[in-house]
Amino acid sequence: MLTKYALKMPLAVYSGEDALENMKDILKDNNVRKAAIFSDKTVEQTGLLELAAGVVREAGVDSVIINDLPPEPSYEQVQSVADRFKASGADFIIAVGGGSVIDSAKLASVVAAGSRTVKDLLDDPKKAHKRVKTLMIPTTAGTGAEATPNAIVLVPEKELKVGVVSDAMIADYVILDARMVRTLPRPIAAATGIDALAHAIECFTSKKANPFSDIFALQALEMIFGHIEEACNNPDAIHAKNQMQLASFYAGVAITASGTTAVHALSYPLGGKYHIAHGVANSVLLAPVMAFNEPCCKEKFAQVYDRCVKGGNEKPMEEKSRYILEKMSSIVKALDIPTNLSSLGVPQEDLEDLVSAGMQVTRLLVNNMREVTENDAREIYKQLF
Repeated sequence: MLTKYALKMPLAVYSGEDALENMKDILKDNNVRKAAIFSDKTVEQTGLLELAAGVVREAGVDSVIINDLPPEPSYEQVQSVADRFKASGADFIIAVGGGSVIDSAKLASVVAAGSRTVKDLLDDPKKAHKRVKTLMIPTTAGTGAEATPNAIVLVPEKELKVGVVSDAMIADYVILDARMVRTLPRPIAAATGIDALAHAIECFTSKKANPFSDIFALQALEMIFGHIEEACNNPDAIHAKNQMQLASFYAGVAITASGTTAVHALSYPLGGKYHIAHGVANSVLLAPVMAFNEPCCKEKFAQVYDRCVKGGNEKPMEEKSRYILEKMSSIVKALDIPTNLSSLGVPQEDLEDLVSAGMQVTRLLVNNMREVTENDAREIYKQLF
């Protein structure tokens, strides 16, 4: 365990009934003249973009909407969005969307008024400096992007997703309004929910785990195990959906205090080359990586059992550990997320390319409790074909 650790969070987080109404005070308190609302076409089609934009209008604040952000954007695409924000004359950023929208908004906030580019930050994240305040309103319950200092972008020339990490990108404000996830399609709710599960269990079993991250990771795990299936399967389960929103945020805070591990490291090539959605890629790798980690994480898995499973605490550690592994696998299966790479368009002959790309993500692999060698990565990927 680390002897030094820190907890960094957004300035203010609002949740509960009609949480969006807090936007009016946020805009007023910051003397916002014109807000840029980052979103995408999918969010617009659901009516959620208009729900947020309507509150901005009620606050008497002008706005410009930037809503053609692509899913899983490249750094060039994010730079284009940041340039449009610069030209808009807006002095505040509101992100209404999933992880890609929020990450793009975070990056725009740190390159908006300076000479640095997104490409510069890929080379040196320390060049990031907050230029404009941000409000994040997630429309998925899973990525936790609203809580983290991370932004993930595609680097096409490497066929890999790369994370830019800087405290300057931590949101100033977050609103978790359950109305924003009420109509989330089941496949997206499932994939993003498993992403939150991966965040929580990885941070809890990371080499960087500490008392701060453990508090948020364990709470997230308890809420996810208890609510993810109902939240995905029942459109009217507003309480379960709100619980998943909160769990996603808590897991994001755990990332900030700790860090993800080999699940995310080995999933990045799946998104980078094959454009598999981030949550789906993590779902594919969650069970095999955690099974690989079990020899080093049995005690941690047993702690998760003691927190999340009611009764049976007298069971031996090995049985508790195995239960948690099986529980994670069964949730992925119950939510109908594909776990075979061939069915996701990944040819088996690309195995060595996957191994090579995955082993480049040393930023996350070094956090894994069990060392992952090149051969280990190969064996993990092999299981998925």
